[in-house]
Amino acid sequence: MKILTKQSLEELLYLRFPNQDKKLSQIPNPALLQNAEKSAKRIADAIKNSDKITLVGDYDVDGVSSTAIMVDFFRQIPYPLETVIPNRFKDGYGVSPSVLERIETDLIITVDNGISAMEAAKICKDKGIELIITDHHTPSEILPEAFAIVDPKLSTCQYPFKEICGAQVAWLLLALLKKELSLNIDMKQFLDILAIAIIADIMPLIDINRTLVKEGLKILMNSSRPASIIIRDFLNKSSITSEDIAFQIAPRINSAGRLEDATIALDFFTAEDTSTAYNQFEKLNRLNELRKATEAKTTEEALESAKAYEDNDVIVVAGSDWHEGVVGIVAARLVDKFEKPAIVLSIKDGVAKGSARSIGDVNIYELIEENKSFLTKFGGHKMAAGLGLKEENIDAFRIAINKTASKLNPDDFIAKEQLTGVLSSSDIDFELLNLLESFEPYGEANIKPTFLFKEAEVVNIKLMGKDKSHSRIEIKQSPHTTKTLELIAFRTVFEMPSDKKITCSYTIARNEFNNRISVQLLINKIYL
Repeated sequence: MKILTKQSLEELLYLRFPNQDKKLSQIPNPALLQNAEKSAKRIADAIKNSDKITLVGDYDVDGVSSTAIMVDFFRQIPYPLETVIPNRFKDGYGVSPSVLERIETDLIITVDNGISAMEAAKICKDKGIELIITDHHTPSEILPEAFAIVDPKLSTCQYPFKEICGAQVAWLLLALLKKELSLNIDMKQFLDILAIAIIADIMPLIDINRTLVKEGLKILMNSSRPASIIIRDFLNKSSITSEDIAFQIAPRINSAGRLEDATIALDFFTAEDTSTAYNQFEKLNRLNELRKATEAKTTEEALESAKAYEDNDVIVVAGSDWHEGVVGIVAARLVDKFEKPAIVLSIKDGVAKGSARSIGDVNIYELIEENKSFLTKFGGHKMAAGLGLKEENIDAFRIAINKTASKLNPDDFIAKEQLTGVLSSSDIDFELLNLLESFEPYGEANIKPTFLFKEAEVVNIKLMGKDKSHSRIEIKQSPHTTKTLELIAFRTVFEMPSDKKITCSYTIARNEFNNRISVQLLINKIYL
C-alpha cells in the first residue's frame, strides 16, 4: 500500500484531471443533440398556436428535477404546462398506457423516460397526440414511433459527451427553445436543481458534468429559489458538497416517489415561497424517516431470509409484506453484508416485483437477461436492475440465475474498493482537508480518496445516536505516536477486538457543528 504525503497525494489527484476544467461556455452546443432543434421548433409552434402541452416525468430525483426545471421555465415564458409524474404503485414507470388514460392533450413531452415506451407511442399515434421523447437511458434496437426522440445514447446522436442525465437533456432542449422563442431567460438559474439531478443519478463527475455540478453547488448557496433556501437552512454549512446532496438531500427527494407520490418532491422544488417549500420539505423529512424505518425492518427480514441462500452466488429473497419502494436499498444492504449480487422481491397478489444490485465486475443485467424466460419484465444496467415475475417462478428463477452465475470468474465477485494509500496521522489536519476539498466535487468517476489504517491501536469506543447504532472509535495509528484520532462508523456497533487493533478504510470530511469546524474521519469498511 502506497505511503502518502500531502504533496504526493496532491500530485496523484492532479493526474485525474490532466486537462483544465471546462467553463460553462465550453458546454457543447445543444443543437448537436439529435432531434433537439426539431423538438424545440415543434414546442415553439405549439406555444404560438396555444396548443395544450403535457409533460410526463419520472418519480426518482432525476425525473423530478427534470420536471421541476421544465415547470420553472414554462412559468417564465409564461405558458401553461400540465405535468404528470407517474405513481410508482398505480402507474409503474414512465409514460405508460395507464398514464395516457387520464391525459387529453395535443403534445406530450417526456423527461427522463420514454425510450422504451413502444405501447405508449402507439396509443399517442392512434389518439393523434404528438410525442417528443427526451431520455438518457440506453435504447433497444427498436425505437418508439414518436415525433422526435432526443437521447444522447442514440447510436446516430452526435452529442460529444454521452453520460448526461435526464435533467441535462431537458435543460439543453430548453436552451434551444429559449433561442427559438427569443426569450430572455438565464439558463444558469436552473443549475442548482440540475446539480442535484447529476449527483443523485450517479453521473460521472468528469468533463461537463464536473463543471455543471461545481457551478450548480455555487448557485445553490446563493439562489433565491425557495427550495434552495430551505436546503441551505437544513444543511446549515458554509459550503455544500456533492456528498451533502448524495447523502442528505437526494434520499429525501427520492422518498416521496418511493413511499407515496413524487409530486410532493416536485411541489418542493417548484414552491413559489419559502413557507410552501418548508411545508413540503417537512413532508419529505417525515417520508424519509418512514423510509428509513421501513428499510430497516425489511432489511432485517431479508437478512434472515437470505441465511438459507448465503452459499449461493446470487442472493434472491422475496417477502409478501415488503414495501416495493425500498427493495432496491435493501438489495444494496444485502450486497454489503454478503459481498454478492442480491435480488430483493416484493410479492403482492401472486406477482413479484423487485430490484437487483451487483458487486465487482458481475453484470447483473446480463445475468437477468439470460434468464428472462422466467420474467414478465426487466430492465436496467450492469450494477442495478428492476424485474417482475410470477410468484410461482421465484424458486426456478433463483436456481437458474445461480446456475448462470456459477460460470463466471470468481474474481468478478470481488468488491472494488479503491484505496488511495496510507497517510501519517501527523498529516491529518485542516491543510489536508483544504487540499482534498480543492478537488471537489467527488462522486462517480472522481471517487473521494479513501485511506487505510492498518492495525491501529483502539484506545476507546463510544456508541452514539438515539438507538446507539453508530460507533465513535478513538485510535492511535502506531504505538510510538502520542496523537489520537477519532473514527466514526455509521450503522455499526463496534466492539473492542481481543487484540485491541483495527484495520479499516476511511475518508476525510469537514464537520460543522455548533459553529465549530473539525476534521472528521469516516469509516468505509472494517477489515476483520
